[in-house]
Amino acid sequence: MTIPSEMNALLLTGDGFADKPSGPVLEAMEPYVVPGRIGVPTPKPTQVLIKVSLSSINPSDVSFIKGQYGQPRVKGQPAGFEGVGTVVAAGDDPAAQKLVGKRVAFATGTSNWGAWAEYAVSEAAACIPLIDGVRDEDGAAMIINPITALAMFDIVREAGEKAFVLTAGASQLSKLMMGVARDEGFRPIAIVRRDEQIPLLKQAGAAHGLNSEAADFGKSLKEVMQAEKPRIFLDALTGPVAGTIFDAMPRHARWIVYGRMDPATTPIPQPGQLIFMYKRIEGFWLVEWMRSTPPERKLQAIMEAQKRFADGRWVTDITAIVPLSEAMKRVPEELAKPNGKVLIRP
Repeated sequence: MTIPSEMNALLLTGDGFADKPSGPVLEAMEPYVVPGRIGVPTPKPTQVLIKVSLSSINPSDVSFIKGQYGQPRVKGQPAGFEGVGTVVAAGDDPAAQKLVGKRVAFATGTSNWGAWAEYAVSEAAACIPLIDGVRDEDGAAMIINPITALAMFDIVREAGEKAFVLTAGASQLSKLMMGVARDEGFRPIAIVRRDEQIPLLKQAGAAHGLNSEAADFGKSLKEVMQAEKPRIFLDALTGPVAGTIFDAMPRHARWIVYGRMDPATTPIPQPGQLIFMYKRIEGFWLVEWMRSTPPERKLQAIMEAQKRFADGRWVTDITAIVPLSEAMKRVPEELAKPNGKVLIRP
């Protein structure tokens, strides 16, 4: 195919990091990205050029374009960490060359050529050739949420306790993880902020669903903690609710932070628990898991994720697929709707 010299993309307006955090909600696109034309990039030796079919919008994307993620922005470059498409060109490295012509899920990483564009650049090692049966809608969100879900469930499995706690229980990532937990006989305790989300949690595999905004949340939380005694807390929120949950957990509890959806100060109500109850606070970042995990486990996780999507055990819940030309107006309003992913189609 003929590759054009220029492409349409959503380009970053900011450089580096923001001076002050502004929270996880994307009220408007204009302060952070603008539509524009930019030259189609040439992949480096270990990279591939992908004609994008669909790209995903994750909480990490919102944090990134607002300058609140652990990776600096480069002004004028396309945003978007993840997508699905066809490899149309590659660098000289044999691993990159093998991907030409293949449909892949990809992560753009630190290439600075993001997926909210007609073409994107990815390291060949960050591409997953997709098996038949995996929809583009699932492929567009194949890496960040599914692999994170499997990687963090490894932590739960290794800890040995059947019950564990997770916040943002209605998120796509949490629903994927609860599906695995249900299949293996584990008991997720999912925290949400609306009563109407609780039936969805039970359908997804939660043993308990708690509304952190309910008047009796503290009482219900203590009762569940006493009954289930979970020791793993997978937290996408931080903030006061997370502090309350950690305080209620038993001895040897591990609070594993993988997101910061609540920009408020995160309290530790009783710091002495870290000393006398042997509680721990740590972080999880998929990039580091990919770096440090043995190749055989990474391949196993990638194939498990694909098979779960292909056979229907996992399905990406879609709120909207927004044309790139309409993204500036529609993305914030679609992201405000609960329970599903928003994708961009170039």
